[in-house]
Amino acid sequence: MPLLGQETNQVEQLKKELQEMQQNFERIQREQRQQMEALHQQIETLEKQQSSAAAEQAKLKNLVEARSAAPPAAETAPKPWSPSDPIRLLGGPHSYLNLSFDALFAAGGSTANDIERGLQLGGHDPVQRGFTVQNLETTFEGMVDPYFRGQANIILQIDREGESFLEVEEAYLETLSLPGRLQLKAGQYFTEFGRLNQFHPHVWDFVDQPLVNGRFLGGDGLRNAGARLSWLAPTPFYSELFLSAQNSQGETAASFRNGNEGEPLFGRLMDQGSVQSLGDMLFVPRYAASFNLSESQTLLAGVSAAFGPNGSGPDTDTQLYGLDLFWKWKPVNHNKGFPFVSWQSEAMLRRYEAGAFDWDRNGDGNLDPDEQDADGNGTPDLLARETLSDWGFYSQLLWGIRPRWVAGLRGDYVAGSQAGYEELLGDDLQRGRRWRLSPNFTWFPTEFSKLRLQYNHDDRKSIGVDHSVWLQFEFLLGSHGAHKF
Repeated sequence: MPLLGQETNQVEQLKKELQEMQQNFERIQREQRQQMEALHQQIETLEKQQSSAAAEQAKLKNLVEARSAAPPAAETAPKPWSPSDPIRLLGGPHSYLNLSFDALFAAGGSTANDIERGLQLGGHDPVQRGFTVQNLETTFEGMVDPYFRGQANIILQIDREGESFLEVEEAYLETLSLPGRLQLKAGQYFTEFGRLNQFHPHVWDFVDQPLVNGRFLGGDGLRNAGARLSWLAPTPFYSELFLSAQNSQGETAASFRNGNEGEPLFGRLMDQGSVQSLGDMLFVPRYAASFNLSESQTLLAGVSAAFGPNGSGPDTDTQLYGLDLFWKWKPVNHNKGFPFVSWQSEAMLRRYEAGAFDWDRNGDGNLDPDEQDADGNGTPDLLARETLSDWGFYSQLLWGIRPRWVAGLRGDYVAGSQAGYEELLGDDLQRGRRWRLSPNFTWFPTEFSKLRLQYNHDDRKSIGVDHSVWLQFEFLLGSHGAHKF
């Protein structure tokens, strides 16, 4: 019995030890499982954080690359296309090119027998019965960089014989950031003399050029290679002073060193010459100011002058003076700029020093076939030095009746003092008195086209009255920069 009791106690002890071991094993398992779950959770959290950081880094990298490679959102935002949108080249907000093509044609006729050489004085005027290609102009305009903007106007014309020819009408740079309200223009450009001379033919309000502009500034306008400095005065109204220095020779400087294509001018053969010193340059000062007379009325006034040598002698000069006024009324509640009334006038005075001229070109005292003998005495003519005074003006009134419809009326007058050479050669039609009255009517189907009908009543001394009717048509392709007011 004692032995049996001892064995029973030993079995119970073993069972107890087994139970304790099992409990310890289960506790260790639970602890290890908890540790394993904690490790799993920590690993998942770290992996999520790493994945999120990588995604943010990739997103930031893509955003930086997109911003560095693409233009600003405002420029890339989609918008409806317009025919007047500029063509942008080379990318970036400061590099662009406005490219346009403008075609100007006229059809009609006149009772005059000398339409090209006598009746019409402008190089872009209708010059023949039937059709005239007045102007085919390609314009390149844009900002070169933050410091300069540039413009070039390449002209194609077809003469009455059907021959085509190209010319560079303008090609110049303008500064954008000079201090002290200064601006510099350099290149080939229309001179800032008067108001109309600065504008291209497709901007004119009439089919042809005013008589005073054609007679004093030339058929192609006053323009040449040179440089112009302007200063915008710090006044409460617009006030600007200009000074140009340009070459004084060529057909685009008609009142100065103009060779006149080898034909006599004012009874003399002209020597075009070239620039040899500062005194051979053409200097053109101008002052312009603009005032708002009321909320609906604006007045622009300008005075101009031009000084330079002419081709009639080695020490002969020309002086040009001009005054221009522009007034416009447009109501505050206008509809697309209509209705409106505008009045524009220009007056000019020219003092031309004509040098002494001997038609005995070879100095032999005999009359040769290429020499002039107007008085018929058998010897070459001899002209004395004299000063020729000429003057003229035009005045025009425009009425914008309603959107797209404009009526206009222009009056022209030019005359000159009696000259000594005219007593020998007779009246000079290039300086004689004449006047013109021109009513017209213009319809703009859109901003890219126009139709204009004009009648001219011309009265010329020693010739009489002539009547002309011209129908003009224009179309524009591409974007064209805004014109000056």
